Amino acid sequence: MILLLADENFNNNIVRGLHRRKPDIDLVRVQDVGISGADDPTVLEWAAKYQRVLLTHDVTTITAFAYERVRAGKPMPGVFEVSRSVALRSAIDDILLLATCSEDGEWEGQVRYLPLR
Repeated sequence: MILLLADENFNNNIVRGLHRRKPDIDLVRVQDVGISGADDPTVLEWAAKYQRVLLTHDVTTITAFAYERVRAGKPMPGVFEVSRSVALRSAIDDILLLATCSEDGEWEGQVRYLPLR
């Protein structure tokens, strides 16, 4: 199972739903690790340092910074961009599928958009 980091504005209902459905999921929030208010490059740097795929709703800026890291040859363990319009259940199902069926490093350098369907 991969490690996850939810950015500061990620829907906490999704986070709670993930923890309810899979209590052993390794998911932390930016707020939990002491980097609240950090800019996107700092969040991506922290995610890379701790090898966590980032969960975000921010399609505006995170994607550009993520690909900038890749172009610079820096580690970028992956980003899952979750649409704000996706139903909670669908978001939870997709994230759980990806988290439990993926291997460490599988999403390195990639940005994936959810829902999967």
